[in-house]
Amino acid sequence: MKTTIKEITPNTIKAFVEQLNGRVVLPEDSDYNEMRKVYNAMIDKRPGLIAMCENVEDVIAAVNFGRVNNLLVAIRGGGHNGAGLGLCNDGLVIDLSGIKFVEVNTSDSTVKVGGGNIWNEVDQVTHEFGLAIPSGMVSTTGVGGLTLGGGIGYLTRKYGLTIDNLLEADMVLADGKFVTVNAKENTDLFWAIRGGGGNFGVVISFKFQAHPVKMIMGGPTLWPIEKVEEVMSWYDSFIKNVTEDLNGFIATMIIPKSPFPEHLHNKMFCGIVWCYVGDPDKFDEIFKPVLDQNPVFSHVGEIPYPALQTLFDGLMPKGLQWYWRADFFNELGPEVRAQHLKFGSKIPTPLSQMHLYPISGAASRVGADETPWAYRDAKYAGVYVGVDPDQANASKITDWCKDYYNALHPYSAGGAYSNFMMEEGEDRVKASYKHNYERLVKIKRVFDPENLFRVNQNIKV
Repeated sequence: MKTTIKEITPNTIKAFVEQLNGRVVLPEDSDYNEMRKVYNAMIDKRPGLIAMCENVEDVIAAVNFGRVNNLLVAIRGGGHNGAGLGLCNDGLVIDLSGIKFVEVNTSDSTVKVGGGNIWNEVDQVTHEFGLAIPSGMVSTTGVGGLTLGGGIGYLTRKYGLTIDNLLEADMVLADGKFVTVNAKENTDLFWAIRGGGGNFGVVISFKFQAHPVKMIMGGPTLWPIEKVEEVMSWYDSFIKNVTEDLNGFIATMIIPKSPFPEHLHNKMFCGIVWCYVGDPDKFDEIFKPVLDQNPVFSHVGEIPYPALQTLFDGLMPKGLQWYWRADFFNELGPEVRAQHLKFGSKIPTPLSQMHLYPISGAASRVGADETPWAYRDAKYAGVYVGVDPDQANASKITDWCKDYYNALHPYSAGGAYSNFMMEEGEDRVKASYKHNYERLVKIKRVFDPENLFRVNQNIKV
């Protein structure tokens, strides 16, 4: 049994508060309710205290405090996790949002980033140097959570997952020890954090390999939802064979009032959002097969890469109700396409949607046991996302996601991208790590034998 904050003496808490450089937020503080909020407003957890860490020493002190006092410990970076795994009830939240920096080394195009950064802070700096790190699709996502779970994004086909570009990390382990992990130091830990989530320690900083990306050709194309089966069949063939310079995720969605033209508003569509990083002179020829599919709307042109990364930020602010379900898929056969037509035709709220992200290209050429991310042979990572600002619609969006998932899971590859998962139980975690699960367990036993870091997609020891 874990201890709650109420069982710890006031003097013990006072000593911890005095030890930290950063602030400790307590339930009696006037801004406690604001400070405990995360991206998903469906999450309503009440931590015993929140340690707002400002440096490595703060994190070491917080980890030691949590371990010595037998507290439930959660690690919060960007707070973007759908399941709210950056928070816990009655325990300690180690908040990294005060540990932010972006350092670009132009001699080798590497970038060192703080554990509390979010991706738009990184993109703004790297863009000035004509560089980018493969990351996700929404720039308000935290660097730490996205990276530790894998990192699927617009650059996946060209440059791989985020973890494929991770060169090094600085960590605080469950025993309070500070370590650096890379291909030569603490190699088991380095393997484990590239997809194994927050199971193995608190990552203070990440060092990435960046790539030459500045201006790209990007934007959406849309078709009426009635054409989703036809478009998805074409897309399935096209994306696997086209140059890796072009990426695009396919979606079912309702078009919002802004920034799209009025005649599209509040209608259901099959959409593809594109990102091309190759020679601009070759784009028209490469993209012609897309336009040959006669989209009813196409707005693809030259834009700065960060503009694409922030395209959906305004539609998806912090504080909405969210529910996620996910699967990997090896194919988009007739049965799969029929279900996307069915559920894409009854999207419950304007912000709810389905995405399929391709895993072909560079990401698929990494061996299935080179990182914990086991589904290198899968063709798509799918996610069903129920979103709405109104708490009254929580059941509606949740039911739609669960029904969508239940209809398609029999056709899936069996596991899911962990960053898209809610708290779904040990069997789903095992399925998502597949043959790599037992190696993760062995590493966990060495570095976190008491499972201090358990508020995550947990590797149980």
